[in-house]
Amino acid sequence: GNTKMQAITRNRCVCPNIDNKATRLMTSAYTTVLLPFVYLIIFIVGFPANVLAFWVLIRKNKMTSSTTFLISLTVADILLILMLPFKIAYHFSGNNWIFGEHMCRLVTASFYGNMYASILCLMCISIDRYIALVHPFASKVLRSQKIACYGCLVLWVAVIGSMIPFYMINQTHNITTMTITTCHDALPSNDQAFLFPYVITIFVVGFTLPSCVTLFCYGSVLRTLIRNKKKYLFAVKITALMLVMFIVCFAPSNIILVFHYSDKSGHEKKDYLYYIHTLSLSVSSFNSCLDPFIYYYVSDEPQELTSVTLSTTPFVIPAHC
Repeated sequence: GNTKMQAITRNRCVCPNIDNKATRLMTSAYTTVLLPFVYLIIFIVGFPANVLAFWVLIRKNKMTSSTTFLISLTVADILLILMLPFKIAYHFSGNNWIFGEHMCRLVTASFYGNMYASILCLMCISIDRYIALVHPFASKVLRSQKIACYGCLVLWVAVIGSMIPFYMINQTHNITTMTITTCHDALPSNDQAFLFPYVITIFVVGFTLPSCVTLFCYGSVLRTLIRNKKKYLFAVKITALMLVMFIVCFAPSNIILVFHYSDKSGHEKKDYLYYIHTLSLSVSSFNSCLDPFIYYYVSDEPQELTSVTLSTTPFVIPAHC
């Protein structure tokens, strides 16, 4: 009990030795050049795009439930992107964290938290579209801005609460053989074991369930439009797009996260998983760049092109649908 409390309250954990493979990994061009370069691109593209998207959304004359969820999604993207300069500096400096233990905990929790906030916001948007088009009569009651605001409030409270475990353990560790301090890269096995049940839970609640709900909603919308002989090209595009986004951006990072925190892997396998884990996290960050732009390129109608250039959902169907 005392050992665990000391691990929680100490500012830093000293790890005097790491093996040669881990040393090569921490000093490789992959972690000190490629990863920060990827994050730098995401920051340069994603920050102005999302700030502009946020500005356009809040200036809309009529705030709807969809707009409320889109603003929440944009906020999640902006908050995630604001964490990237710290990760960029960390990796460019040879994986040496200079911002302190508490800032490392904040960046780690914010990075994961905003990723799951994005997933949940996308789920809320899909539910909003589902109610509007599959249950149009109920939409007048259920699709109010007030309900959307309450939904966003619950979403953010849940996300912030779910990140508490990252604050409960030390995230920085002094590697004396390399004279560096890592951030969330060299967790002791007891800390990994402590986080593993949490990782499993958040994998189910924060990724698997929202993914199923999102794909179900867009699939139901597509079936409804086909059955009613309405134009469904946009529905096909958004369904395919959501499938790609969840498979490419979110699935790898969440699946690898489970294996990364599992104690069943050997050291060689863990080294291999570290490469995939860090790569998958950088890929998941690309979602924050795609949100403001990607729907522009799947729109065909000039009027819709104008209305969703900076929106994160192209699925704008006339009210009579």
